[in-house]
Amino acid sequence: TKRLPRAIVVGVKKGGTRAVLEFIRVHPEVRALGTEPHFFDRNYHRGLEWYRSLMPRTLDSQITVEKTPSYFVTKEAPRRIFNMSRDTKLIVVVRNPVTRAISDYTQTLSKKPDIPTFEGLTFRNRSLGLVDTSWNAIRIGMYAVHLESWLQYFPLSQIHFVSGEKLITDPAGEMGKVQDFLGIKRVITDKHFYFNKTKGFPCLKKSESSGLPRCLGKSKGRTHVQIDPEVIEQLRDFYRPYNIKFYETVGQDFRWE
Repeated sequence: TKRLPRAIVVGVKKGGTRAVLEFIRVHPEVRALGTEPHFFDRNYHRGLEWYRSLMPRTLDSQITVEKTPSYFVTKEAPRRIFNMSRDTKLIVVVRNPVTRAISDYTQTLSKKPDIPTFEGLTFRNRSLGLVDTSWNAIRIGMYAVHLESWLQYFPLSQIHFVSGEKLITDPAGEMGKVQDFLGIKRVITDKHFYFNKTKGFPCLKKSESSGLPRCLGKSKGRTHVQIDPEVIEQLRDFYRPYNIKFYETVGQDFRWE
């Protein structure tokens, strides 16, 4: 039968959410929706039955998972998910907010080559070091701010944070923690991964569907735009207080400093 998801990868964009979804769906007890349904941000008016109809069929022993990274920054998403089920498990994949912003910009640039420069979009006033927090690429990385909305509805024990950096250096270790969080056996281990030097990140030796090696699509692992080191420094300073607050709230140091 089709069931509502018991776990949702709610964020963050350009953090490594696609990798987490592709890796976790190798597990026999997990069925995942491949596309992003955007139910709790854009399609909520269609109702829960519509949402359920998109889900893959599962056995009683299987968990349904979906991912839509924009949920993390959507004001209404925590309340809406809570209203669906207060027991929903939430997965948030985070990475250094400066790198994340550059990755986000790189993706947008590949679709709209005529957008302003990264520097131009980052600052309201560069000489004063005033960062434009209304620009989405900057705003998403203020994790501590967005997390507050979630903690009004869900306890920290129901939110699992994946390090986007460790997902690359130690995919089996990070996925081990995800499996523990979901309450399923650690089936996905070192033997599932190999490191692809061209892409610069781990790939699966066997995919869920075909049994052939599987790497994430062409759009993943793009070469980032070169940014002035001084701009990066200013952004590091900007994010530092947010990062520290985030570490303190979740009780985990991601070492972005």
